[in-house]
Amino acid sequence: MTTPYLSVIVPAYNCAPTLRRVLAAIAASDLPRAQWEVIVADDGSTDGETSMVAAQMADSVVRVADGPGGPGRARNEGAAVAAGEVLVFIDADVCIAPITLRQFAELFRANPTLGAAFGSYDMAPEAPGLVSQYRNLLHHHVHSTSAGPAVTFWAGCGAMRREAFVAAGGFDAERYRRPQIEDIELGYRLSAMGRAILLVPEIMGTHLKRWTFRGGVETDFRDRGVPWMQLILERKEVAAAGPLNLAIREKVFTLLAPMGVVAALLAVVARSWALGAIAAAALLAIVIGNAPLLGWFARVRGVGFAVRVVPLRLAYYTLNAVSAGWAVLGHLRHSDSTGASRGNKFLPSRASS
Repeated sequence: MTTPYLSVIVPAYNCAPTLRRVLAAIAASDLPRAQWEVIVADDGSTDGETSMVAAQMADSVVRVADGPGGPGRARNEGAAVAAGEVLVFIDADVCIAPITLRQFAELFRANPTLGAAFGSYDMAPEAPGLVSQYRNLLHHHVHSTSAGPAVTFWAGCGAMRREAFVAAGGFDAERYRRPQIEDIELGYRLSAMGRAILLVPEIMGTHLKRWTFRGGVETDFRDRGVPWMQLILERKEVAAAGPLNLAIREKVFTLLAPMGVVAALLAVVARSWALGAIAAAALLAIVIGNAPLLGWFARVRGVGFAVRVVPLRLAYYTLNAVSAGWAVLGHLRHSDSTGASRGNKFLPSRASS
């Protein structure tokens, strides 16, 4: 039997409907079938259907014995049985394009020193509604305008040379036991080892997730904002690198948003025109600073959509500020945190075989 070049690993938990579509999209790849395998890492699903779909459509199924332990652990378990030289991580709600696996294979073959690469959501998110369209399109825009060398990683549609994955120690499944920033943290460790990472936005997948405003707030605070800021505080070199949405302008907007909100509230209470002017100036600065993004939204979804996005942007920056403050307070209380790499302890022992 020919050893596959790519091992496609899909972590799954109670997601039969989307998993079926995701695996079907992988099966439609134009890369010759002998060059890839599909491994579903079932994170202890309890619905009965997810394991059945996985058994029907995947080459191998790995079940996390005492799951759910989070997608990081599931991916580690999948990687432990992978035969491919390159591990391709696809989330169970991302349908890749027919050319995606070929794009990854060609990229890694052409760049022998490349450690990892990742792509983006496409411009056709399936779920309707302002919040779903906004969040998925925002992801596409951020990644498409940040192409090239990166210091982070995205496991929704990303690939990593197996040797680099093992050397970095895999995903930190002990720290991240739910979907959080386990892929970002792995990217930071890989980058710190001197391994090259590329963001290639031409490699795309369609996101199937339906977002709600409440779900977005919970994710941005609990699963991204706070843990990401904690990681930045621990790994100070990350803050200097300014990857993706850690650019200086984003930090400025994050400072302006709460200032504008607080000034607006105080202006109402104190009936102060001066405070109102401060609030208006802060919020106007954010809108002007986001003009390129809002203009892009207007072109791809219409002016009305762009206008409705403005409150979501203001909420996003305000939540970022709250998350950063919460993380800083926690960091000060636990100043012994180091954030250092902990070797291969994240991986099942058989992964290094």
